[in-house]
Amino acid sequence: MPILNSATDGLHIERHRREVFVDEVFKALADPSRRRLLDSLNERNGQTLRELGAELDMTRQAVSKHLAVLEAANLVTTLRRGREKLHYLNAEPVNAITDRWINRYDRGRVHALADLKTALETATMSNEFVYTTYIKTTPVQLWQALTDPAFTNRYWGASFDTDWQPGSEMVWHQRDWSSTDPAQVVIAADPYRTLSYTWHTFDPAFAEKFGMNSEEVAKWSSEPRSKVTFSLEPAGETVKLTVVHDGFAPGSEVLLGISEGWPAILSSLKTLLETGDVLPEPA
Repeated sequence: MPILNSATDGLHIERHRREVFVDEVFKALADPSRRRLLDSLNERNGQTLRELGAELDMTRQAVSKHLAVLEAANLVTTLRRGREKLHYLNAEPVNAITDRWINRYDRGRVHALADLKTALETATMSNEFVYTTYIKTTPVQLWQALTDPAFTNRYWGASFDTDWQPGSEMVWHQRDWSSTDPAQVVIAADPYRTLSYTWHTFDPAFAEKFGMNSEEVAKWSSEPRSKVTFSLEPAGETVKLTVVHDGFAPGSEVLLGISEGWPAILSSLKTLLETGDVLPEPA
């Protein structure tokens, strides 16, 4: 393997890797059968191979072949639930492409891609949010970024007081707002592999601090408490990070809110670990 002679060589390799990734996404989207699969998952997320085949009148073999292409392009991510393998839309690759193309060029020429981006970000029929991204880092560094306030404050603007032991309470801090509740707890903590905890409490102080309608936040507080799980899996020079935020009731308003927030948080996390800086705040 050739030795990199300069930082420029490393930059060229990273650009090449991203170009290959973009090619895979566009290749996956070019096939009408694969777009039908994405449409089906947008209507009802979290389907099995059998369900997708029956929904689209396609053979299991054909569905499996197309899903393999979509998974390779990271447009579809999978989760095991017992003996079943469930398939979910994944917004990460389309978010990355739209940041590069839709925001720089004529939106009319990429209208279909923009529509897909919207569909991916609003696919909440399964009452859970699922998002997979690949980060050029190590499991140790990613775990630190998920648990160390010095990191979480940078890409999220939030931090947590806890010892990261299962069952331990968590005190949430975000800006000048803090939340303490016995129900805010660490569920699982297997270093460098899995981290899970319950979501924070919504109170009047939260609504006031973030300029939200107090009645809307009161509705959020009446919903069942949700939980988020981070799964870390080494993948060559990268780590595959899958985030599952679930436990929502049908029609959850909180689910709609976190579905808009997570892509920005995770994109900033990825940027921080790969470049040493975070994404700029939206104008």
